[in-house]
Amino acid sequence: MPPPESEGWQVPAVSWLLDHCPADYRGYAGWRKNPVAVRHIDAQLEAMRQAYREVRVDLGDQVSTTALAEIQSDLESEGLRLRASARSARLVFDAMQGKRYIPRL
Repeated sequence: MPPPESEGWQVPAVSWLLDHCPADYRGYAGWRKNPVAVRHIDAQLEAMRQAYREVRVDLGDQVSTTALAEIQSDLESEGLRLRASARSARLVFDAMQGKRYIPRL
C-alpha cells in the first residue's frame, strides 16, 4: 500500500480494507466511501474468541482428543491473524482520517 502522502493512496487503502470483509460489501457505495472494516474484523475476532472458549464443550464428545487439539490450535492461529488485521486496519483507517504517526526505531 502506498504511503498516505502519495497521490490517490486512498483507493488502494479502501480496497485493502474491503479485502477483510465479505465480498458483498464492495457492492455498497456507503461502505466503499466509509470503510468500516475495523468493526467487521473486531466482530470476527470476538466470534473466534468465543469459539475458542466453547470448543471443548461443543465438540468434546464429537471429535477425538487429537482433533480437538488441532481445532484449538487453528482457532488460536486465526485469532492471532485477526488481531494483526485489526491493528493494521485501524492504522489505515486512522490515516484515512488524517491522523499521522511518527515512525520509531
